[in-house]
Amino acid sequence: MNMRDLIPWGRNERSSLVPSAYRDEEISPFLTLHREMNRLFDDAFSRFDSTLPSVFNQMSAWPKLEVVETDKAIRIAAELPGMDEKDVEVSLSDDILTLRGEKRAEINDRERHFSERYYGRFERRIPLPFEVEDDRAEASFENGVLTVTLPKSPKAETRTKRIPISGKAKDSKH
Repeated sequence: MNMRDLIPWGRNERSSLVPSAYRDEEISPFLTLHREMNRLFDDAFSRFDSTLPSVFNQMSAWPKLEVVETDKAIRIAAELPGMDEKDVEVSLSDDILTLRGEKRAEINDRERHFSERYYGRFERRIPLPFEVEDDRAEASFENGVLTVTLPKSPKAETRTKRIPISGKAKDSKH
């Protein structure tokens, strides 16, 4: 199949499908595709104007976290570049770990032309799936990374039961 068979008009022809506003200018099929894709995205996102900020805030939650669970503890690491430990507060209440703080800008807004850096207050609440020994919890801050280690309570450790996996499935008749 030739590429020209896919395009409804030739280079020097005008199509009756082209809107009258564009008939006086040279139309490329790629330009038409570009305009249609822009229209599609404009239409799709115009419906979400009222909910976009809350959805965007959830997708861009800051600070970014890494959660690792072992048999004995859970370790949570939060990236906080440009911050010190005095700028961050860590608390544990009702099986919810809360990280909060504030990152302040080094320069005022009149001097800034463009910035993709995050400034301002933040608060992240991380629900814990089991009980922890809060009196043995530890937090450290090094190179812009806050690491919180929460040992599991003995009750939480006994609640987990490992199920062995065998190589062959047994026939089960229902």
